[in-house]
Amino acid sequence: MPIALEFARKMQVVGFDIKADRVEKMRQSIDPSDELEASDFEGCDIHFSCHPEDLKAATFHVVAVPTPINKHNLPDLNPLLSATKTVGSILKKGDYVVFESTVYPGCTEEDCVPILERESGLRFNEDFKVGYSPERINPGDKEHTLTKILKIVSGSDAEALEVISEVYGSIIKAGIYQASSIKVAEAAKIIENTQRDVNIALMNELSLIFNRLNINTYEVLEAAGTKWNFLKFFPGLVGGHCIGVDPYYLTYKASELGIHSKIITGGRVINDGMAPHIANEIVKRLISAGHPINGSRVLVMGATFKENVSDIRNSKVADLVHELQSFSVNVEVVDPHASSDDLMEEYGYGLVPEPTGKYEAIVVAVNHADYVKMEESHFGSFLLPKGLFVDVKGVFRDKIKQLDYWSL
Repeated sequence: MPIALEFARKMQVVGFDIKADRVEKMRQSIDPSDELEASDFEGCDIHFSCHPEDLKAATFHVVAVPTPINKHNLPDLNPLLSATKTVGSILKKGDYVVFESTVYPGCTEEDCVPILERESGLRFNEDFKVGYSPERINPGDKEHTLTKILKIVSGSDAEALEVISEVYGSIIKAGIYQASSIKVAEAAKIIENTQRDVNIALMNELSLIFNRLNINTYEVLEAAGTKWNFLKFFPGLVGGHCIGVDPYYLTYKASELGIHSKIITGGRVINDGMAPHIANEIVKRLISAGHPINGSRVLVMGATFKENVSDIRNSKVADLVHELQSFSVNVEVVDPHASSDDLMEEYGYGLVPEPTGKYEAIVVAVNHADYVKMEESHFGSFLLPKGLFVDVKGVFRDKIKQLDYWSL
């Protein structure tokens, strides 16, 4: 959506989506992802459509679909390949196709280009050209917006690189970085999130160690952070459609090449294990406080994959909820941003409009701005005597004085 609207301020754009209900919302200047305001649609020459034949009017096609993983943590390229097939069916001589979806190095040329050739009957680099320019927007970040982020671009030949650079350069104020090849651009994107994932995994492993030592991880990081070159990463639940997914694309490609990653895979194991760790810690602490576990009530605050967004894709809060439910705990979830229907469809549970009664434990799982402003007395009003307050990201460390407090 952001890239479509930015282009639409400079030229005619077709905004295509396969879901008619999403298209209808966009026609009404409503962002289905709740990231943009109605005013962001103003002054844009854009036609929203769910009809592939409308794509024939375009000569420069940007493919920006999700690239998730399946239940076995293997790449699910179905959305990407399906979109590629759709573009191939309307492709004509002289067209450009640029992919923005995060993929493993080689995917654009090895998986997508053959589909474009087959569906169009055209010849790659003779009749049409291809590029790759990774999407770098950080959901919920109002400072590092699309036009303010340096844009990596690549092309299938020198001419493609120049044309694609010129097109993106018309909207990107931060500038264009020309990668030497499509594979380099693909690899650059995938290691951005892999690097963050590995660093967060280290923090999560440290939190496991410090928990046994009965010291607060955030206090340790605050002290260590006084050194000028200490990297400031923090423990937590690592989900979403980027950091929690992209490393699996890289390890998949590495495995195809006979390389079995140890650091990247190890980081993924640690991060995917944090939700069970938090659930186990909650249960142990409730037992120690004398609370019966079977039928106990826990309020989880926040269901999205990160703060102040509505996106629930690959949210590890769902793993926490399911893990607590496996102990016969009654879990209620609130979130001012998420859709209850979407959560029910994706994870099998919905939201309650507001807290109901008293709870043995409250878990602030996502640091929505609405929650960060709350006082200790507010949380205490929903807790039973000897109730537990769990602060996953440690933002209430200096605020909670009376309640039984625990964080990573």
